[in-house]
Amino acid sequence: MKRKVIAITACATGVTHTFMAAQALKKAAKQMDVLIKVETQGALGIENALTEKDAGIAEVVIFAVDTKVRDKERFAGKQILEVPVNAPIKDGQKVIQDALNLVDN
Repeated sequence: MKRKVIAITACATGVTHTFMAAQALKKAAKQMDVLIKVETQGALGIENALTEKDAGIAEVVIFAVDTKVRDKERFAGKQILEVPVNAPIKDGQKVIQDALNLVDN
């Protein structure tokens, strides 16, 4: 069965790094055969919004952020790994593995 992860990316300006981090997480998840849905919280607002259903299905939540996460209460009771927005850009697989390790340990 595939692992399921959700993530939010957001940088201080809400432009480049927000979307670079989202792409890096999607690419890493594909390489690792992990299902992922990534919400971006950028200058244009929230895109690809995660739902309560998404949160219910996911094993763990990744916040790759350099700013405050909007509507954080959607993830109450979930394991959350919070990393700087540049962490998945540097090594997306490590970020996903670290998040999955939270659940496995």
